[in-house]
Amino acid sequence: MNISLIIPCYNEEINIQKGVLDKIGNFTSNNATFLEVIIIDDGSSDSSKKIIKEKYLKTFPKFKLLENKHQGKAFAIINGIKIAQGDWVMFSDIDLATPLEESEKLIIPAKKNISIIIGSRNSQRAGAPILRKLMAVGLILIRNLFLNLKGIKDTQCGFKLFKKSAALKIINRLRVFHNNRQAYGSSVTAGFDLEFLFLAAKLGYQIVEVPVSWRHVETKNVAFVKDTLETLKDIIKIKYFNLTGSYN
Repeated sequence: MNISLIIPCYNEEINIQKGVLDKIGNFTSNNATFLEVIIIDDGSSDSSKKIIKEKYLKTFPKFKLLENKHQGKAFAIINGIKIAQGDWVMFSDIDLATPLEESEKLIIPAKKNISIIIGSRNSQRAGAPILRKLMAVGLILIRNLFLNLKGIKDTQCGFKLFKKSAALKIINRLRVFHNNRQAYGSSVTAGFDLEFLFLAAKLGYQIVEVPVSWRHVETKNVAFVKDTLETLKDIIKIKYFNLTGSYN
């Protein structure tokens, strides 16, 4: 199998200076399973793009940079899926909260022809602030009530692997994230994972959840109140589109 690894990037200069792209490059450069690494810059206003262009594109031949206008993480991933050359697409958060070495855990079920494999974090979320833990619990309760995704424990882990043909069918049916929308400041667009997995289940794809190692990484790109309200609105929209038959 061959995998296109998608890395969303928005104002990640600090993480890049910590060496996350060196870790990604060193892991993938001698790993034939990974065909390419697509870094999707989501309209960064810091030095992220400059550093990537001047250092990393020259150092790691598998690295590619796609420059988006600022629309949020969801559209970075969507655009990455569209241009990926691999038969499979994996995406990982740039902070490597889940180490890339965990990818083999996702690849095992993929080789058994499972099209949608998602990483699942420990329910304790060790090291995460209490507000983030409460946010996660609340999201699970509301998600299960509105979207009936009770079989999935962790929809939001930023470590997933999809068969590209399946991912394209799913993103072509997105409604909440169908049209480009403006993002203001950091935007994790958590509703994207929910709409994607909701549609995957609706289309009959088997979704396999695989436990992965995860450590909390402090990030400026999570705004709890803003992201929570944004996600609640997206859940209501998903429910509305489903009830009105827009997904059929």
